Amino acid sequence: MAGNSQRRGRRLTPKAGAPKGSGGKGKDALAGRGRTLPADERPWHKAYSGTEKLPQRTAWKQDKERRAAAEEGRAPKIGQPGSKDTTWGKGGGRGVPAAKGRGGKPAGRSGPRVAPGRKANPAKDSPELLVGRNPVLESLRAQVPATALYTAQGIDIDDRVNEIVRTAADRGIAILEISRAELDRMTGGVLHQGVGLQVPPFAYEPFEDLMAASLEQAAPLLVALDGVTDPRNLGAVIRSAAAFGAQGVFVPERRAAGITATAWRTSAGAAARVPVAQVTNLTRSLKACKDAGFIVVGLDADGQTDLYDLEAAVGPLVVVVGSEGRGLSRLVGETCDLTVSIPMVSDVESLNASVAAAVTLAEVARRRSVEA
Repeated sequence: MAGNSQRRGRRLTPKAGAPKGSGGKGKDALAGRGRTLPADERPWHKAYSGTEKLPQRTAWKQDKERRAAAEEGRAPKIGQPGSKDTTWGKGGGRGVPAAKGRGGKPAGRSGPRVAPGRKANPAKDSPELLVGRNPVLESLRAQVPATALYTAQGIDIDDRVNEIVRTAADRGIAILEISRAELDRMTGGVLHQGVGLQVPPFAYEPFEDLMAASLEQAAPLLVALDGVTDPRNLGAVIRSAAAFGAQGVFVPERRAAGITATAWRTSAGAAARVPVAQVTNLTRSLKACKDAGFIVVGLDADGQTDLYDLEAAVGPLVVVVGSEGRGLSRLVGETCDLTVSIPMVSDVESLNASVAAAVTLAEVARRRSVEA
């Protein structure tokens, strides 16, 4: 007699076993946030009457409301520090056992029982602030595009501040005087020395236009960055590209640095003169350059060609700079026509990405000047 093994649609694979648990590692994620605090215990609420120190942004907003109320002759619509104990204390909060605080917080925690608000991530296309007297002054001297200059009230005036304000006024940049607390909030607590320069989001060049414009030059030269994540290195490479005649720089969109305020400052204004493109796939873009007639050269400490023997430097060239740690990725290295090493006389393992780019571009410029 035929058994179940002979029936149509029978199971041919064993049933899945029992799911594996996390061993309790995820139990904290299942814990609740505790009871909802009443209004008089929330530092950001106008009915607040607690005793702990307010968060910086909350204190700033309340101070702003007090000033507005005084000007309008009305009572401020904010809470006032009172006598209600809203801190965790040494045990776990007022009247709460030491083993577990109110709302599920662990024992031994001190300070406010209300956690600060979540820090919002700035939008990619939002403006950024350059801060510090020297960086702001250097950026203005280098004609970095800017939309506003912020100065703190009561700032100590020196020669740098005078030149910053004068240069911004000459360029028609809006000059706004704000409180030091507001500038602290805008900069996220970074040391700003009382000044901040707002720069607009960077306008990237389409890669196809970048490549076509380079090919129109007598000596086409582009620089590609493979996974360089430090914006200071990116800014330094752009500065070197401008100094040694490169017509553009292109970088990947993901897992790589973009043009931020830090890159603006490090490039010393060169980012305003050298086109920069973002590409979805660096390997595909390098192949497009090869199809257009470029020779793609990757910098590698173990490269088979010495930089001083690079005869391809006089023709259309793309110099690919690897990341700070791992160098060229595998696919990018395989896409390069050849890899180039920089000869060094010491036991230094490798050069910084921006330094290696500068040395290579300088040698390319030297060879081209000799050929010319």
